[in-house]
Amino acid sequence: MNIGLIGAGAIANFLLQELNEREQKGLCIQSMYVRDQQKYAVLAERFGVTLYTDLAAFLSSNIDVVVEAATIEAVQELVPAVLKRKPVVLISIGALADEQLLQELNTLSLEHHHAIYLPSGAIGGLDLLQNAAALGTVTLVHLTTRKPASSLIDEVIDEEKVIFEGTAREAIQKFPKNMNVSIVLALASLGFDKTKVRLVADPQVTQNIHQVEIAGDFGEATFTIKNNPLPQNPKTSYLAAMSILGTLKRINTQLIIGG
Repeated sequence: MNIGLIGAGAIANFLLQELNEREQKGLCIQSMYVRDQQKYAVLAERFGVTLYTDLAAFLSSNIDVVVEAATIEAVQELVPAVLKRKPVVLISIGALADEQLLQELNTLSLEHHHAIYLPSGAIGGLDLLQNAAALGTVTLVHLTTRKPASSLIDEVIDEEKVIFEGTAREAIQKFPKNMNVSIVLALASLGFDKTKVRLVADPQVTQNIHQVEIAGDFGEATFTIKNNPLPQNPKTSYLAAMSILGTLKRINTQLIIGG
């Protein structure tokens, strides 16, 4: 499967290394859409990709699926046009808190028969949550995210501090770069206004820690994920990067586990 990549940051570089350098079976990044072709010429040389600054030319290249690995703004500006031509793996999931954009992308996906794939990002357990929500009988979804205090606030603290408590919609509005997890949870279950979120700044932790609690007719479940940073960029979750690779592998196989 030939992949087109939007973006050239830490996750894009991780995918280039894993897919083009280490040669994952049946997966290869062929094309990249970037703002500055000269700035990223080294990527073209190192990984054997073709760089494009024209979106139409990028979409006309030899690619089967597009991976958005850029920003919320890139989703808003580019993904509607992309969906008319190709299926999309969407990384900047926070963009979907804009319900008008979400509806537009859903409509385009149906009209043009191109799927939107949302990697699980920095958490797990979404298959369990979606299955439990299949009959609409999930009654509670709570997310508690604990991050190193210095990554969230400028204030020096000695003890943990709750800096936000509210809904997933409010969380992504106040912390657009920190709460993508809340959006994917909400989309998989109760929606933006019924998914509850707490964000804790903790000077004692070095990892991002997500605890998810769910309840419904099926019973109850709690799971905790402790994320190490991506070695190439400590601001990016290693598991989030790995989830994109996992999503691409699932798209490219006929044996689907946990769908």
